[in-house]
Order: sequence, then C-alpha cells, then structure tokens
Amino acid sequence: MTDGATGSVRDMVVVGASLAGLRAVESARRTGYDGRITLVGSEPHLPYDRPPLSKAYLDDAEPPSVLYREREKLAELDVDLALGEPATALDPERRVLRVGGRELPYDAAVLATGARARVLPGTEHLKGVHTLRTLDDAIAVREALDAGARTVVIGAGFIGSEVASAARKRGLSATIVEAMPTPLVRSIGTEMGAALTGLHSAHGTEMRCGTSVDGLESTSPEGAGGTARVSGVRLVDGTVIPADLVVVGIGATPETGWLESSGLSLDNGVVCDETLWTGFPGVYAAGDVVRWHNPLFGAAMRIEHWTCAAEQGAIAARNALDPGAATPYETVPYFWSDWYGCRIQFVGVPGGDQVEVVSGSVETGAFVALYRTGDRLTGALTVDRQSDVMKYRKQIAKRASWSEALDFARTREAAWAKA
Repeated sequence: MTDGATGSVRDMVVVGASLAGLRAVESARRTGYDGRITLVGSEPHLPYDRPPLSKAYLDDAEPPSVLYREREKLAELDVDLALGEPATALDPERRVLRVGGRELPYDAAVLATGARARVLPGTEHLKGVHTLRTLDDAIAVREALDAGARTVVIGAGFIGSEVASAARKRGLSATIVEAMPTPLVRSIGTEMGAALTGLHSAHGTEMRCGTSVDGLESTSPEGAGGTARVSGVRLVDGTVIPADLVVVGIGATPETGWLESSGLSLDNGVVCDETLWTGFPGVYAAGDVVRWHNPLFGAAMRIEHWTCAAEQGAIAARNALDPGAATPYETVPYFWSDWYGCRIQFVGVPGGDQVEVVSGSVETGAFVALYRTGDRLTGALTVDRQSDVMKYRKQIAKRASWSEALDFARTREAAWAKA
C-alpha cells in the first residue's frame, strides 16, 4: 500500500453499497484506475435504486427490478463485494477500515453510508409499522397494501405522500398525520406546501395537520411468543385512527455513528469542504451522509436527493484518486415526486423572500412557481410541467437575477400558449 496523497493508489474502499457508492466505483474505473476496489454494504442486496421504492415499486402491477446492475454486470467493474456486514470503524491515521472483525487497508476511501430512517421509539417490534428506506421496507409495505391495509402515514413528506397515493390508487383509506400546521415547509416553503396539500384532499386522503401522535394502539399477540400488531394511531387529542399499516415518514439521520471514534468532523453528516474532502488524506464523502460547502449558494448543505448522490459519488472518487487535481462540487439541488398521477419537481433551495406562480395556476393543478432570494432566482417548483424544470435549473446555475428569471418565464409562457 502506498501513500494516496503522494503516490499511486493501490487500495480503494467505498463504504456504502448505494447509488453514491456504485457511482464512485464506476467513476474510479472510468479514470483508468486499475487497483483494488472493495465495496462495503450493510445490506445483503446488490446496489439498488431507492426512489422507485416509494413510487413504481408500490404502484406498478408487478414490482420492477430496482437493481442498478445484475451481479454479472457488476463483475465487469472488478470490484470486491463485502455485503451484509456494516463498517464499524475508520482509522484515518493508520488508513484502515474495520468491517466486523477484520481490517481493510486503503489509500483512498469514499464514505457513502447514507442515512437511516427515523423511527417511533418503542414501535420497532410492532407488526404493521414500517419506515420506507430499504428494499425490504418496500416489500413489506407493498404486501400490506396488496392485502388491503387501512393506511396511516406519520409525516407529510414526499415519501409519506407517495405511500398515501399508492393506498388511494388501490381504493384504500389513507390518512396523513403531520405535526406542522402546513406540510413540506422545509422542502418547498409554506405557501407551496399549502398548495400541494390540496392534491391529497382532491384524491380522498384525509389530512390531520398541526397535531402529533401520542402513541400506537395494538392488538394482543396470539399465543406465547407472539408479536403484537398495530391497530390504530392515537393522537394527542385522544382520537384514534384505525390502521393496519402505519408508515413512519419523519425524516432520516445521517449514518455517522460508526465514525464517532475516527476524528472526522461530524455535524449533521460528515463535514467536508467544497471538494467533498473530510480533511484526512485520501478520505472523501458522498451522498446523504455528507454535509459539504456548496459554492453555488455559499452555504453548507446536506442533501438527500438522487441526483446529488450520483454526482457526488463520481466526483468524490475522482478527487480521492487524484487529490492534487480535486475539483469543487457545486450543484442546484433537484428532486421529484409522484402523487396521484402528478409529477412534482423542485430545483434549487426553498425559502427566500418571495414565491410567485409564473405559469399555469394552483387551481388547475399544473403550474410553475419561482423563488426569489434578494435579487436572485434560487428555486423553482413545477407540477406537471416537466419540460420546464431543467430550464429553470440552468437559470439558477448561472445565477440569474430575479428580473432575468421573470423575463425567461414570460418567454416560456408564450411558448406554452402557442403549443
């Protein structure tokens, strides 16, 4: 093994068999790197695509394959797989990764362990209660929906909203319980959060906003050693909502516990500079676990989006293999969600000083809303306007002013009128 900061890299470890982890492996091979790569994953599954788990995997008549590569295709990358056992420690001084009882030496490392879904304390062993983060989660939720479960979602985020949509598509009752008075404030702001709430109401999903869960009701287990099953969700006002399936969608926590003894800076993720470097030789981070400085917005960000994970994995690997030529990673965040047959897309960052609907209308259900911070366009939300969203992403990337954004919107609206 040689010093990855001054010489050639012979051993590379990628921690996290996720989208970011796979893109890191692919990127390393594209650079011409022919040394050893070990891909470590806590799940036994090959790397798979997460967004479809709460979308097509729940909605389609037959669940689609979500694997990025079949095993034989993955073998083309000449990567050693260490799946089904999580990394437990990193020693950046000795440059070793501990996985179970063994140590893996490295010259370059990409940390892509993602995030874990938050759970309701004390409900981990209650049947019918799930998060929706992993393939195994999706399998369990789909089985419950197929069995006709009365569904309650705790948390009105995008994943929870997709579960409610899948339940209503089957004609099942669905209720969303949200502690905030308005859903999605952190994701798209108060005004547009209220606008999207109307989609739920229009499709028969009951919304309980501004209230909290006091606990879960359950049936008694049958026989010795049986497991209790959820039967309802109890709110703080004493109301009990009957439920056979409860999906907890209250956010995720970056998977950094295994790094607590490493000396890396940990603060809502692995703290990195604009090149995704942790500050330790050869060690970079990517995906949901990294909080890095995004030069485009001049702020530290941790983003749980598919696009960022893919881009970060590729850049982190290149930078880890050649730190002297490391390039910054700046991006306009992008995510999408599918509810009730509607495509919702967002680029940029929420909040700011003003939100203005510049095309279509909330009432018709197809529109574009722009977000202003100071004199700059910083965000855009589109509902069923797929052809627009990436054009606004480019406007944000080039730091368009608000007046430039409004001029561009008028041009787009004229194009729509002629179509």
